[in-house]
Amino acid sequence: MTATIGARGPAADAIARHVPQLVEQLVASRMTNGDATLWGPAAEDEAEKRLGWTQAVSVSRPLVPAIIALRDDLAARGVTRVVLCGMGGSSLAPEVITRTLGADLVVLDSTDPGQVRAVVEHRLAETVVVVSSKSGSTVETDSQKRAFEAAFRAAGIDPAERIVIVTDPDSPLEQASLAAGYRVFRADPTVGGRYSALTAFGLVPSGLAGADIEEILDEAEAALAPLAIDSASNPGLQLGAAIAGTEPRRDKLVIVADGTHIVGFGDWVEQLIAESTGKDGTGILPVVVGSDAPELHSGAPDIQVVRLVANARATEEVAPGEIEVSGSLGGLLMTWKYATAVAGILLGINPFDQPDVESAKIAARGLLDARPEPVAPVFVDGGIAVTGPAELLAGATTAAQAVARLRDAVPADGYIAVQAYLDRTAHPELEAVRHRLAAASGRPVTFGWGPRFLHSTGQYHKGGPAHGVFLQIVGGTSDDLEIADRPFTFGQLIAAQAAGDARVLAEHGRPVVTLAVADEDAIAALIAAID
Repeated sequence: MTATIGARGPAADAIARHVPQLVEQLVASRMTNGDATLWGPAAEDEAEKRLGWTQAVSVSRPLVPAIIALRDDLAARGVTRVVLCGMGGSSLAPEVITRTLGADLVVLDSTDPGQVRAVVEHRLAETVVVVSSKSGSTVETDSQKRAFEAAFRAAGIDPAERIVIVTDPDSPLEQASLAAGYRVFRADPTVGGRYSALTAFGLVPSGLAGADIEEILDEAEAALAPLAIDSASNPGLQLGAAIAGTEPRRDKLVIVADGTHIVGFGDWVEQLIAESTGKDGTGILPVVVGSDAPELHSGAPDIQVVRLVANARATEEVAPGEIEVSGSLGGLLMTWKYATAVAGILLGINPFDQPDVESAKIAARGLLDARPEPVAPVFVDGGIAVTGPAELLAGATTAAQAVARLRDAVPADGYIAVQAYLDRTAHPELEAVRHRLAAASGRPVTFGWGPRFLHSTGQYHKGGPAHGVFLQIVGGTSDDLEIADRPFTFGQLIAAQAAGDARVLAEHGRPVVTLAVADEDAIAALIAAID
């Protein structure tokens, strides 16, 4: 089903102001035909290699029979549990597809040793693992793959019978996997990770888990014609103008889903928008919230509310100042990709690169190699060790005071980012601190599980406007897990990723307060401190 955009207030004004010009410039048809000049000379080289997503439906159709055949073969052998090892675009699209369509997919996008162990050691005899990475160099995915290989061998199972690889043609991962006898699905190399939902990266794990991937492609195909036409009714042009063209710019995009017709879509949109637009000191910050979020009623001039709704309504029924987006899952995946690329034009940035994502990776690798002594906390409050800028924490003696100091440091146009480097399956209660901080601060608050968010909002944190403050929550490594043939453990890896990101944020002038929790009691105390 074609997406429908409804808007009132500044977003509607932006549509009226920008869409006629976008139509006159033939933006939709030029984008569909792979015109890399749309984003300016500096972006042309990257864009020329990254516009394959506009043709993803036709390119991906031939994959479907092979995916279904493999699923049926595995099921006949009693292999029905599907685990996906991937980060960023490699995991977020399959997660929303399978959750929406009711398929059972286990997503492992963490380096927390407890979370990794729980996935690797559960129902191994019935498990097939999809390892998704464009190059294979992603440290999280490589480490997860090694953990499963070791577990399969220990159980007397040939890893080549249970590990499926999704990667780009001729990548180092493809070459090594073919040599090891693994089944390999080749993805379209002209599609970047966050635009890859309808390529092998989205379809292979979703299809193996039982999702109707033919239906998703049919929905996307039905949406393509309206998105490719240079028309004032083009939903991609409308949505792109609405989210990036308001004057003054409403650069905090508060995304809320009404109902459960599409499950988890906000997390996928968050990565697409944050990583595509957060650079060169500009960008749009996605803030994924629930239906009772404080941000929905703040009235702040920099907040734009977008509601994902099951059924389109007449324009006059849309709440004043809001945007409503409806459509099928496949149609919305395509519409938001077009809209994000259009937003790049209006913002004057390259929506296909991610220059600041690599900085945190480099810092983490440096810490793994050097193994410096941990930074001493400024103070310890019970089971919570507090680290951060001395000037910000001067005189503070409790975790609650540290959080209050950070909250008070938020600029009038700023935001708070909570980053939890813990097992997200074991501590879902931590996500509630987002709501509480938003209510207390009156500003938008994002919540991300580390290191997952490093491949998503991590780009915006460093490359976007310098008005964020950051609250890190990290754990201990009492129950660590080795990584085969690597000189570091999962516990050391996740600690280095948190410390590396904090270092890069500090170098960019972003305030970071880290709360290290020693145990379960400390997590409960931390939540109380934030309250």
